[in-house]
Amino acid sequence: MTEDARARLTQAGLNLIGQALSIFDSDLRLAVSNRQYQLMFDLPPHLTEPGTGFADTIRWLAERGDYGAVGEIDAWVAARVEQARTFTPHYMERQRANGRTIAVEGAPLAEGGWITVYTDITETKRQEALLHARSEELSEQVLTHAAQLAATNAALEEAQRELRRTAARIRQVTEMMPAHIAHMGADFVYTFSNRRVTSVMPGSRDDPVGHTAAEVLGEDTFRRILPGFERAFAGEANVIEITHEPSGRRIRIALTPDRGAGNGVQGVYILSTDVTAESQARAALAQASKRELAAQITSGMAHDFANLLTIILGLQGRLMRHEGLPPEGRDAVRATLSAARRGGTLLDRIAAISGKRELRPQAVNLPALIADLVTMAAPTLGAAVLVDLDIDGLQAPIVLDPGPLQDSLLNLLLNARDAMGPRGGAIRIAAHPVRDTWVEIHVTDTGPGFSPEALAHALDPFFTTKGGQGSGLGLSMVYDQTKLAGGTVRIENCEPGACVTLRLPLRLAETDATPMLVLLVEDDPDIRLSVREMLRGLGHSVLEAGSVDEAEALAALPEIGLVLSDIQLAGEGTGIDLAHHLSGRVPMLLMTSLPPGSRLRAAAPCPVLQKPFVAAELAALIAGVRR
Repeated sequence: MTEDARARLTQAGLNLIGQALSIFDSDLRLAVSNRQYQLMFDLPPHLTEPGTGFADTIRWLAERGDYGAVGEIDAWVAARVEQARTFTPHYMERQRANGRTIAVEGAPLAEGGWITVYTDITETKRQEALLHARSEELSEQVLTHAAQLAATNAALEEAQRELRRTAARIRQVTEMMPAHIAHMGADFVYTFSNRRVTSVMPGSRDDPVGHTAAEVLGEDTFRRILPGFERAFAGEANVIEITHEPSGRRIRIALTPDRGAGNGVQGVYILSTDVTAESQARAALAQASKRELAAQITSGMAHDFANLLTIILGLQGRLMRHEGLPPEGRDAVRATLSAARRGGTLLDRIAAISGKRELRPQAVNLPALIADLVTMAAPTLGAAVLVDLDIDGLQAPIVLDPGPLQDSLLNLLLNARDAMGPRGGAIRIAAHPVRDTWVEIHVTDTGPGFSPEALAHALDPFFTTKGGQGSGLGLSMVYDQTKLAGGTVRIENCEPGACVTLRLPLRLAETDATPMLVLLVEDDPDIRLSVREMLRGLGHSVLEAGSVDEAEALAALPEIGLVLSDIQLAGEGTGIDLAHHLSGRVPMLLMTSLPPGSRLRAAAPCPVLQKPFVAAELAALIAGVRR
């Protein structure tokens, strides 16, 4: 979790305390306050911002009359500031202009400054007055002691209630998180644990506190984690991933040193999460990459290979029908026919894995992408080919799918090399923005240029000027992938050779990567785990809900910056209903596995993300909502 996220969660915790609280540093500047501090004194927002001067605050209160008659206000403020700089413990009770009585208790901090707690004791003071009125026969001493005892008891009971409420909230938060949260001492004995260890690592002991890690997790699992523990006890925060052998799950374990007063490590904080779904998703993406590679390899050769197989089958069939063919020749022809048919079957299977490609947009540094491509292609182009780059005005990241663009540019480079022949020549790649709307990429060469026939048909599938050496699918592939991205392709002749221009939509990548608190609404725990890890990987903090009712309760938190909900949820409500209920209150995104033509999906009042998706797609959609 980022420091910013921790700060927001700490602020949210302080806001739950019933008493007002403020902390001023040694320079008499406000460091921390909670919401009750602003509400109790009706302070304007600028006086609750960190860095606000103590003098500014008391001057504002004095001018409003909260301190009664103070005389010359500048001298009074200066005296109060000088008194505050002594940083001595103090307790006072004062009555505000609105008639409320506030108990003010301040204590100095070791590094300078002080912390002050403000308690509204109006009701206690009223009880004191009533007790005085009804107990006139009591001595002044007994009455004073009784009032002090009542105030002390009231404060003690309130503190105990607040402590119980705070402890209950902390316990509830840790139990709601789908992760094992724990603390371990230097002796490897658990001192704290939520009740999630068995859900993350099944078969573990369900009462970790007071037991060693080896007893709770098992000797084998403990040995796997031990190197991470040792690094944490040495003062190094680290994250490790292991396979939990008893369950076969993939577990990610974050270990953070717990430093004591002398900065020595006295324990380790542990956060263990089940990332099996993420690991499987990585494997699936790797497999998808293999499928895409197979599609790229086979797309260019499938047509020619099928033609060759057709010729082989035809010739061998004619041989088989030849009357004078000896028996051993007939067996050889039969084996050849069988092999050719198997080749056709294999080609069909390879084609079956070459599905239609979908765009996967992400933030891309275009100059770096093109430079990397040229470096990668240099050995294939050969020493006789010189590549010159001219990229202007595209230093900021833009949103596009880098895979198809690299494929297209590589195809154009190879075509230019083939056109220039063995003598080689120069290839120039130029890129620039057009009216903040398009990215234009020009690939020019010093070859003979396009023939009139090529200018008319070069983008047609299977058209080639290379005879039997070409498939005729290269420029057609460039055209299809560019059109899929919403762009255009133009081919022409220039001095002294050929020029191919790709024009793609120009979308600047979102530069505001400020983390925020995202409410994730998903009733499938495996999908919720996967999406949560994506959001955390993007730097965001996550709250989770499984239904519309839970989501509406959590969405009332002012810290929520975005709601990401599945359309189909457990219970009667749907993500569509939730989007309507939260309309105008908080930004909303929906996700679904429903097809685009679904009636329910069509009713969505906000952007919809199609499952399955990767983190880059999620980040791009979040950036769009922010814009």
